[in-house]
Amino acid sequence: MEHRHATTAPDQHSGALAGLVVLDATQMLAGPMAGMRLGDLGADVIKIEGPSGEFNRTHGFEDLTVEGQMTTFLAMNRNKRSVTIDLKHPDGLATFLALAAEADVFIQNFRHGTAERLGVGYEQLHAINPGLVYCSISGYGSSGPYRDRPGQDLVLQGYSGSMFSVGKAGDPPAPSALWAADVMSGYQAVIGILGAVIARGRSGEGQLVEVDMLSVVLDSQAQELVTYLNTGRSPQRTEEDGAHASIPAPYGCYRTADGWLTLAMCNLSDLGEALDDDWLRTLDHYNDGHVHRDEVYRHIRDLFLDRTTEQWLPILDAQGVWAGPVYDYAALERDPHVEALGMFAEQPQDWGPVRTVRVPVQLSETPTAIRRGAPMLAAHTREVLRELLGYDDERIDALRDAGAVTVASDERAATRV
Repeated sequence: MEHRHATTAPDQHSGALAGLVVLDATQMLAGPMAGMRLGDLGADVIKIEGPSGEFNRTHGFEDLTVEGQMTTFLAMNRNKRSVTIDLKHPDGLATFLALAAEADVFIQNFRHGTAERLGVGYEQLHAINPGLVYCSISGYGSSGPYRDRPGQDLVLQGYSGSMFSVGKAGDPPAPSALWAADVMSGYQAVIGILGAVIARGRSGEGQLVEVDMLSVVLDSQAQELVTYLNTGRSPQRTEEDGAHASIPAPYGCYRTADGWLTLAMCNLSDLGEALDDDWLRTLDHYNDGHVHRDEVYRHIRDLFLDRTTEQWLPILDAQGVWAGPVYDYAALERDPHVEALGMFAEQPQDWGPVRTVRVPVQLSETPTAIRRGAPMLAAHTREVLRELLGYDDERIDALRDAGAVTVASDERAATRV
């Protein structure tokens, strides 16, 4: 959709969402992921930050940084411009509302009630820009007894019931190492935003898009929950190691002579051919993997020790057994498929390129792209206020001097946090 205020930034003229102006006032992971993906698709994403910047600028994994920037911030904030506004300052709020009047999309993941207290709730912004698509990402939604509770990935995993689908009977709950609730919530937010933008093209009206993380992690277990809700049958953990309580053996990880491999769903008789095992050859019904789960796991858990993972994979492939290696990050980086497809890419930063993960969405006619790196704090305040609001330097300097906004001393290389 062509936005009424065409941006002049040189990196904003391509992509499926070129011309779409997004205000991203989110922190941590789910919200920044949503904003970054819209930016990857070509939108002009303006990251709205308070004077000290968002949480991940100053908090990260072991406080590991690249040129003073937290790796966690670099990972989730490419293809954005940073504008620093104090929403608690009257002039800061007025400046933000002026931006919201010109924007297409606003994303926030404040705690329940915070947006309204700040003056940037849905009804407040809808009144000044009826076409605005307003996306709110929360842990539990805007109603119900948990609406004020903090939403965090591990906590949501615990609520979701998913931790008892992994591991052996009697094991403690097993959380996922993936930030599944956060990342999937970011993707669901993008889906909702794009749907609302398309609907606005027909009606001219924006709307409220709400994504709560608990709903997202429940939705990702639709197969298990539909089974439980309609049959009363919960996933049953095995006595032996299995990768999922609802999937039949041999679903799991197995040690080889030099590492590990995974086995997914397969016919046990086919696995019997690969292992030259007569007992497995007799298990030719799909349900045998359920009926004999613990027996199968005990029977095969040591059968892969006489060959390396690399030696086993062609043997298993030849019999149609779905299998793969278990990598650490170093092995993943060396994988020929990962290298051939360029799955690790670079994003430009002021000091040079930073290695990252490529955009996972590919479009043939309006390609996704990493056009700019994660922004320095306040790097684009002056640029954005000039571009979208027509403010001159005198007015911007007055806002800066009043403490309503922060302007980097040199927007080509803003002071690093």
